[in-house]
Amino acid sequence: MSQILETQKLDIQKIREEFPILHQQVNGKPLVYFDNAATNQKPQRVIDALVHYYQHDNANINRGVHTLAERATAAYENTRKSVQKFINANEVEEVIFTKGTSESINLVASSWGRKFLNQGDEVLISAMEHHSNIVPWQMICEERGATLRVMPINQAGEIIVEALDDLITERTKMVAFNHASNSLGTINPIELIIKKAHAVGAKVLVDGAQATAHLPIDVKALNVDFYAFSAHKMYGPTGTGVLYGKRSLLEKMPPYQGGGEMIKEVSFSKTTYNDIPYKFEAGTPGIANVIALNEAINFINELGKANIAAHELNLLNYATNALNAIDGANIIGTAKDKVSVASFVVEGIHHFDLGMWMDAKGVAVRTGHHCTQPLMDFYGIEGTTRASFAVYNTVEEIDIFIDALNSIIKRFNK
Repeated sequence: MSQILETQKLDIQKIREEFPILHQQVNGKPLVYFDNAATNQKPQRVIDALVHYYQHDNANINRGVHTLAERATAAYENTRKSVQKFINANEVEEVIFTKGTSESINLVASSWGRKFLNQGDEVLISAMEHHSNIVPWQMICEERGATLRVMPINQAGEIIVEALDDLITERTKMVAFNHASNSLGTINPIELIIKKAHAVGAKVLVDGAQATAHLPIDVKALNVDFYAFSAHKMYGPTGTGVLYGKRSLLEKMPPYQGGGEMIKEVSFSKTTYNDIPYKFEAGTPGIANVIALNEAINFINELGKANIAAHELNLLNYATNALNAIDGANIIGTAKDKVSVASFVVEGIHHFDLGMWMDAKGVAVRTGHHCTQPLMDFYGIEGTTRASFAVYNTVEEIDIFIDALNSIIKRFNK
């Protein structure tokens, strides 16, 4: 486990005041929200941005010349500029808005895959992928006659990098893997994998859903071809995501969906398509959600990712030490470098039962396979209980969580 970081100390209680949902009771207990890897909570500024749009600027974008439409369009495109800076993309046109990480990956698998994958080609993913980064590649490989291969992992939940030279070959056309695992918290060596993939001419897609709120993202420095993430895992609204793609690739890819805004000219005999990014943004988007994403980015930037990461790592180390001290509790995923995810099993207690008992004590954790069934099969388990931490969580909340866990284990062992 990484050492506790020393950075600028955040005023966590002040930060918590920005999140109205945290100040409630669940089943008569103060809410302890440890399901941040599924979705984190939203600061008031994000909620206010949603309300402001619907109260003052509600209009469709890019299609009207009246004042409301122009204000809505400007706010929407301003978020695109913010995302460009947030991930250090070369240009704003390389930022595509989607419904979320899943749609971003499906867009690449469908559009890029139909254009560039052929019989005998290979797509390489890792053994710790979310279903959203497995199933789209299975579908396009079956359609195109390509083969899906898998990077193995060790018991700690780390990619076995020594196996990559045999797996990444001239047949490899796409390498798709997560920046950080949603089930294990593992931070993958993305720079190394990108270099190895590019050395054989393969393209790379990184699923950044679990990384974007925690880790510095510089797509230019990484030289990554595609990077996907979701707003709702970085303090923004649900139903909105981002796909970054290099212009040179996006311009060669056919549209993912047909409809309004993704066209230049339509006739019954022929349609010409719009320029990027609009070529991939058919129909009316989640305008309010995209606008509110800008406030989520501002929230993260104002706190500073290094400060957020340091606080979350302190929480992870504290929780890890406490879980390791409990007889019968076993952490699944012990990689050296992790984001703030602690998945565990408890001997003799099903994870669903544990989750329900935790909820009775006001503690929200995740239970199940976390959309990573092949990963659970690797460990020989049905699922885990997952506690995941955000910047607004505290050591005191971990103490409540650990006390609740101990009392539940004691009850089951009577």
